Amino acid sequence: MQQTQLADLTDAYDHIYLSPHLDDAVLSCGGSIINQRSRGERVLVITLCTAAPPPEGPFSELAQEFHRFWALPPEQVVAARLDEDAAAMARIGADYIWAGFLDAIYRRPDAYTTRESLFGTPVADDPLRPALEGYIAEVRRRAPRAALYAPLGVGFHVDHQITHSAALAIAGDALTLYEDFPYAMYAGAVETRQSALTTPFQPHVVAIDTTLAPKIEAIAAYSSQIDELFRTEPMPQAVRAYHTRIAGAHGAAERIWRGSPAPQTYRVPQ
Repeated sequence: MQQTQLADLTDAYDHIYLSPHLDDAVLSCGGSIINQRSRGERVLVITLCTAAPPPEGPFSELAQEFHRFWALPPEQVVAARLDEDAAAMARIGADYIWAGFLDAIYRRPDAYTTRESLFGTPVADDPLRPALEGYIAEVRRRAPRAALYAPLGVGFHVDHQITHSAALAIAGDALTLYEDFPYAMYAGAVETRQSALTTPFQPHVVAIDTTLAPKIEAIAAYSSQIDELFRTEPMPQAVRAYHTRIAGAHGAAERIWRGSPAPQTYRVPQ
């Protein structure tokens, strides 16, 4: 069910996921969310960058490249992606809020003009960081009981990095981080991100043996994004391979990171 605005949020949720974009929570945590819902736990996904840019732009060459790849004109991009997200949320059974911030390529078309800059260091005057700190603080005030999840920042997309740092500033050690998929499936990507962090987090492996298939079905709802995200092999094969590798000897798993004094790796019962 869609919650139309932050003012609708109550302390009824067990888990709240901060998703920078319209697909990140499902890509990274879909199996865990389906597990939580199957246990009767209430889950809310707050997707942050959901605002439509002015149809006249300005659009950088990078934004125009994305539009061409998604096969969507500028005036239809966000509306189409919102429809995809609503379908995906229905498939995983989560409530959701679209927070209404602009994606980096629309927020700062003068700064994030190449893939290198989009997956680099956020510009110092990016307005998203202070805005998110205030927004996340209000989420915590309205739903203090809920476990809060945010991206680890694997892949270094600026929106993921800003979401990570803003959530960490507000929630501190109470924050749970999820591995940003599909960036995390590339060799060395998680380790590279870990080496860039100053706050220590330890890995926990969450079994999704029985929810991997419905997770793949939910990812498929984001039809405009599949070709961009999975260029080297079909999406279902890439998802299965990654989660099987995370599980180790058998089954399938997602991996989360929590602040804790010592490494703990375990399989959470489904």
